[in-house]
Amino acid sequence: MMQIGSTIPAHNLSSFQARRANFKCNGSPLNPSTRAPQAHAQNIKAVQSTTEVTKKHLSNLEKLLQKESIPPDPEPVAKESSQQNGLPESKGRGLLEGLNLARIWPEMKAAEDMSPKHLNRLQRLLSMSQEYSPRSTLGSRWREYHGCNDWAGLLDPLDENLRREVVRYGEFVQAAYHGFHSNPAMSADEAPSQRHVALPDRSYRVTQSLYATSSIGLPKWVDDVAPDLGWMTQRSSWIGYVAVCDDRREIQRMGRRDIVIALRGTATCLEWAENMRDVLVQMPGENGSKDGQPKVECGFSSLYQTPGAHVPSLAQSVVEEIQRLIEQYRGETLSITVTGHSLGAALALLVANELSTCAPNVPPVAVVSFGGPRVGNRGFADQITENNVKVLRVVNNQDVITRVPGMFVSETLDKKLRESGAAAGVLNALDGSMPWAYSHVGTELRVDTKMSPYLKPNADVACCHDLEAYLHLVDGFLASNCPFRSNAKRSLVKLLNEQGSNVKRLYTSKASSLGRLNLERGGNLHMSSCLPSPS
Repeated sequence: MMQIGSTIPAHNLSSFQARRANFKCNGSPLNPSTRAPQAHAQNIKAVQSTTEVTKKHLSNLEKLLQKESIPPDPEPVAKESSQQNGLPESKGRGLLEGLNLARIWPEMKAAEDMSPKHLNRLQRLLSMSQEYSPRSTLGSRWREYHGCNDWAGLLDPLDENLRREVVRYGEFVQAAYHGFHSNPAMSADEAPSQRHVALPDRSYRVTQSLYATSSIGLPKWVDDVAPDLGWMTQRSSWIGYVAVCDDRREIQRMGRRDIVIALRGTATCLEWAENMRDVLVQMPGENGSKDGQPKVECGFSSLYQTPGAHVPSLAQSVVEEIQRLIEQYRGETLSITVTGHSLGAALALLVANELSTCAPNVPPVAVVSFGGPRVGNRGFADQITENNVKVLRVVNNQDVITRVPGMFVSETLDKKLRESGAAAGVLNALDGSMPWAYSHVGTELRVDTKMSPYLKPNADVACCHDLEAYLHLVDGFLASNCPFRSNAKRSLVKLLNEQGSNVKRLYTSKASSLGRLNLERGGNLHMSSCLPSPS
């Protein structure tokens, strides 16, 4: 091996040693106590030079922000520069303020400027990465979260554990939508086979498919004209499923083994037709002679009670499956949660009402519904209460579906008039005689599209009724007198994909730019995925 000394010419050896000695006396720039006085002045010049370089980098970063969708977070860079160069921390903040983010996004007021931290958060919300928040142990309080006290003290402000549970049940309904749209057609000649459902929670296992059948039909020539849309005119359609929790750790976390019944909303032409049959009819098996006779909407009752050519009615199949599961898990602590959106929310009430009396020792039954219409009259609402079915209705203040069928009346005003006693007799008489005297059921959790910083305040009817919009609003809800939750983590990708025209321009433009970046990397912004992340 060649020695280092042999590579240095003899006539330059003295010069090399002098430089080496000079280097030793300067000391390390990372250890100020060892610096020589003459080196201190040189270091100050270096600091000034570094500051100019930092300003130049931040200036270039500002130009980059005007072109790219989501910038990197410059805050750590500024802090690191200020610490290493010995500059005051306020100097770093001044450099960040020089970015003038309000000019980059003119839609925002100067007082509402986005900090770099907020920009990083926006990048996460517009990314495809799933970020789950930890679930707290419900333990001995599970009955309270299941509604034994009608969720008193948990809704306003919204309890964090309850928020997580509500959004999770909404994702079960999303799985019902995905399961239907992945294979909507049914054979008219044979019974359908058990279908696969991609559940959002792997702790649960699907045990039964559920079907709803319309009592009316369309002329055959409709299928001849549009054979490719045969699933839109079929009388029976897959509408949901029954699933049971099978994971021991999840059972321990929840404090019981939970059985979920998830029901999707309207999808076929005949289901829409049934929705329009909004006259109240007597419930099957009820004696019509007593006062306050329970009645429900004709179309909902039809979809619930009618059997198909090769499938049982929704009422029969769900009751038989729940009876089987109760028997299978006899001796364990069980709960039944029925969840649905739109039409599924209406059918969820009929399902829960019947399940509450389907066996001698029925587990606690609760309903978590999203955007549900009115289902029956006050007699039906009273029957739900008497059967100890707990109902939590998630209602968007701008969703008109939650105010139909029946007359457009204020539920709050109706309650005050009945409690006052002055008009109670008249209103009770109208309940028994009018064919459109509908009444809502249960406890209400009211959210508002206008509270979301991402959605337009004048969002259309479809957006206000959309299930993903509902889950977005619940995930961000703190209380009725509070702004949108600043640390909400649910991804905006699905909301942009389904309701892009109702999302504020700031976020659609940033999502478009991010989509181009993802496509360059082989990704896809419009990927069909729930991307849940409530906390």
